[in-house]
Amino acid sequence: MLVTLVMVIGVTETALADVPADKFDLSEWNITLPTDENNDGKPDSVSVKKIQDFVHPDFFYLDDEGGMVFTTPNKATTTKNTTNTRSELRHMLRGKSTRHKTHSPKNNFTVASNPIAKKFKRIGGKLAATLKVNHVSVRAKYPEKAPAFSVVVGQIHATKWDKPVKGFGWGNEPLKIYFKKRPGHEKGSVFWTYERNLPKDDPNRIDIAYPVWGNTWLNSDDPGEQGVSLGEEFSYVVNVHKDIMYLTFEAEGHDTVEYAINLANAVNAYGELDKLDHPYGYTLDFNYFKAGAYNQCSAKDDPGFWYPACPGTGVWEEDKANGDYSSVTFSKLVVTESEPPREGHGVTSASE
Repeated sequence: MLVTLVMVIGVTETALADVPADKFDLSEWNITLPTDENNDGKPDSVSVKKIQDFVHPDFFYLDDEGGMVFTTPNKATTTKNTTNTRSELRHMLRGKSTRHKTHSPKNNFTVASNPIAKKFKRIGGKLAATLKVNHVSVRAKYPEKAPAFSVVVGQIHATKWDKPVKGFGWGNEPLKIYFKKRPGHEKGSVFWTYERNLPKDDPNRIDIAYPVWGNTWLNSDDPGEQGVSLGEEFSYVVNVHKDIMYLTFEAEGHDTVEYAINLANAVNAYGELDKLDHPYGYTLDFNYFKAGAYNQCSAKDDPGFWYPACPGTGVWEEDKANGDYSSVTFSKLVVTESEPPREGHGVTSASE
């Protein structure tokens, strides 16, 4: 009988169950988890090499249908630049090789207008995913705050530089794809945000939300039939081709929604000049894809926008029983080179 050795954060266990890499191509992905098994004060990270044989029974595993499940509680160890927990993949264009550093151009993509674009592993790229949200946190001390009851299921993240140059290298996010469901609502909303590429201490550095199905975080109304239910599959395609990010959202029973936004200038997704954004957008930045469950229900109690003070004990069994967590299941996750968009791809009229 063949026995598979499965690594569970520093613990070797014998198991016959499949690991996510058996069903999904994870040859260019590592993962950050909401655990700290080595007690170094940082969330555990599993490399591209090790993720090929990795499963976590609570936070990263395959379900009975072969879906890849990401789960993360409200309260757990977080990375240094956030108070939000995550069970989330990070795309690594270098694959298993460690010849190039994580923040090297050879491990990231950029837009075509970058003067040194040829130094990067890839210009643009395409991320295609199909998923369902199983659960979002059901409690928050400040339920009126926008991030409460939400989870990010896909991102483009820019690399943070030690010495930002002329407004680049702040580590901002040109894309975050959200699902948010308020308690008492039968359905949730899907929307995405673009973060102005400005320093952290600039008050204009905000995330601008664009609706897909239902509302954005600016509207607390019940999305009704326009919304998406927990357990209902939807798909997104993020196609960064040359300078343009083309977004496509699809779900059965819903209109297909498309957006296009130039990442090399300050024109927003409605074709309007945003005078508050960096005039060259993300032109010089190093970018990478992320996918999984990035829980937006921060447990931090603070007056700031991002802190709804969602409850959590830090003990998984208790937090799971109390509904203080987020969980997402992917049935498809594929990254390729970018593709020329079809003619006419652009904004689909959508209202909150």
